[in-house]
Amino acid sequence: MSSPRQTLPGAEQSAPTPAHTPATPHPVDESRPHGRILLFGIQHVLVMAATPISAIFLMSATLRLDPGLTVNLLSAAFVLSGVGSLIQSLGPWKFGPRLPFVMLPGGAPLILFLAIAEQHGLPTATGAVLLTAAFTFVVLPLFSRLLAFFPTLVIGTMIVIVGVNLVKVGAVLVTGRPGQPGFADPAKLGLGLATIGFTVAFYLLFSGILRQLAVMLGLLAGTALAALLGAVDLGRAADGGLLSVPHLLPFGSPQFNLLAALPLMLYSLASMAEATGQTVINAEAVGKEIDTRTAVPRTVRGDALTSLFGGFFGLPLLVTSGENIGIVRVTGVRSRFVTAAAGLVLIAIGFLAPVTRAISVIPSAVVGGTAMVVFAVITVLGVQMLGRSDLDKHTSTFICAVALALGLLPILVPGVYGGFPPNVRILLESGVAVGAFVAAVLNVLFHHVRPGIAARLATTRTESTR
Repeated sequence: MSSPRQTLPGAEQSAPTPAHTPATPHPVDESRPHGRILLFGIQHVLVMAATPISAIFLMSATLRLDPGLTVNLLSAAFVLSGVGSLIQSLGPWKFGPRLPFVMLPGGAPLILFLAIAEQHGLPTATGAVLLTAAFTFVVLPLFSRLLAFFPTLVIGTMIVIVGVNLVKVGAVLVTGRPGQPGFADPAKLGLGLATIGFTVAFYLLFSGILRQLAVMLGLLAGTALAALLGAVDLGRAADGGLLSVPHLLPFGSPQFNLLAALPLMLYSLASMAEATGQTVINAEAVGKEIDTRTAVPRTVRGDALTSLFGGFFGLPLLVTSGENIGIVRVTGVRSRFVTAAAGLVLIAIGFLAPVTRAISVIPSAVVGGTAMVVFAVITVLGVQMLGRSDLDKHTSTFICAVALALGLLPILVPGVYGGFPPNVRILLESGVAVGAFVAAVLNVLFHHVRPGIAARLATTRTESTR
């Protein structure tokens, strides 16, 4: 069985990560000049800001919330994303792995929150978030004992699936959803591709700090191009007041219904598996050796604590995001204080209404073009991990192939499990959870159970011939 302690190589492949002594801290723990940290933090925020904005706008449209409540939830989403990023990056007490992480709402937890809200009401949906956060704390000790069954082969497979899924998320921001009006609009496609082109040009032509800021510069250049083409509504950024303060329990007192919360609680198990992969790949990106037995539970506790706080402000579950890992790898800036700075920027945005509105006017095609590049880097990191997983062995290749096939199925063919019962569908439609589960089970069967059975059969035959 693979040891849960993993030594992770440096983010730069051209040279090994140097040994770090107490006098020379690891790059992830280095504090850079405050001005640079703030710039790099803003770059992280610009790349991921579309996620909380789109999550809250989807909530508002689906549940038909009034504009005042929407602004309040958007403010809360930024503030809690910032608080969660600080927890994960700084790691107070037993919360947070002290790695460059950001936290965001959205994805499957948001869809489940909306489903509960539509069926049982918003107070019950809020109660489900609070119950799920508490449930995560309860089951975490059991989950921690299972981490030994997640070797590099399993984690690498899971990271490839995460990366492909995120690239698809970025692409949908550019193209829109199939079947919807305006799908694959040539103007939006051109804007997304132009943003990618700007990013490549800056990365090619610049060096030093400007090269490290290529992602942000590409996004700003894409936004400027969109403004010249009349695709940016600058008037929206000027409307409204100066401050926006999140309100506690915006939907009233929470109602607790275990049956209604069950889908979200089941999803939390898949979320813990995803947090495992993201913790390992984050450490991989910054070149830091971690002990998964302690680092992963710290990440999960940070997720649960932030979600608990967020539930009191009407938000769905918040989870650690893989979006910023690609930025870390592209820029080479590994300091966790950069994502801590991003957390402070997010909190400031949550309280400064004009800044929130200014970010919200960045066209989705521009954000999507930037996101596709950043997310594809995560896929590459997963491929690199698989390269160290003995894929020259037929059994490892077979395990990886089957896990990828089943894990990518719900991502490549949305709605494939639509005919299954809702609670079963929740788990099957999480490609990351399915891929991780299949890879872990097959790894145990092929690399532990089968050799043990073969050894016992060989011993039995030897004894019978005596």
